[in-house]
Amino acid sequence: MRVGVGLATAGFVLAVTFGASAREQGWSALAAIVASVLIFSGSAQFALMTALASGGAAGPAVAAALLINGRFLPMGLAVGPSLSGGRFRRALQGQAVVDGSWVAAHLGGGRFDRWRMFGATIVQWPAWVAGTVVGVFGAPSPELVETLGLDVVFPAFFLALLLDELREGRLPLIAAALGAAVAAGLLWWVPAGIALVGATAGALVGLRSTTVPE
Repeated sequence: MRVGVGLATAGFVLAVTFGASAREQGWSALAAIVASVLIFSGSAQFALMTALASGGAAGPAVAAALLINGRFLPMGLAVGPSLSGGRFRRALQGQAVVDGSWVAAHLGGGRFDRWRMFGATIVQWPAWVAGTVVGVFGAPSPELVETLGLDVVFPAFFLALLLDELREGRLPLIAAALGAAVAAGLLWWVPAGIALVGATAGALVGLRSTTVPE
C-alpha cells in the first residue's frame, strides 16, 4: 500500500481540481461526486467535462470518455493471467486495474503482483472521491494547482515509476519505446484518446513478447 499512498496523494490533488472545475462548469455537487465514485478515472472525467463544457451532446461526451478508458482493455488482458479464481472473481479483481496500480504491480516478463495492485488501488479510490468532495464544497480556484506547480505531481510520479521499470532490463525499455512511438505517430492523425489506446496496445505487445536476452 506504500506505493498507493503516493499515487493517492497525487490523485487527491487532481480530484480537487476536478471537483472545483465541475462546479464552475455548472455540475451539481452530486453529479461531480457520483462521477468520481463510478468512473474513477481522471482522464475520462476531465474529457467528459471538457466535451460537455464545449457544447457537445451527452452522447459524444460519453464516447470521448469511453475512448480514453479504452486503454484499460489491453491493460486488463495483460494482467489477466496474474489474477486468480473463476471468471466472475477475476472480473471483480480487474476493477483494481488503474494506471498507477498497474504500473506499480508489474514484475517484468508480463507478470503482475495482484496483491500489490489491489493494495495500491484500495488507497487511491477513497482519496479520489475525497478530493472531489473537497473541490466541490471547498470551491478552490481551478488555477490553484497550476499556480502552485502541483499539476506536475501526477506525471512526475508516473515518470518515477517508469524509470524504475526501465532498470529491470531490455524488455521494459522496448515496451516503453514501442508505446511512445505508437503514440507519437498516432497523435498526428487521431485524437489523444485513440493515440493513448494505441500506445497502450503497443506497450502490451512489447510486454507479452518473448523475453529478450540480457
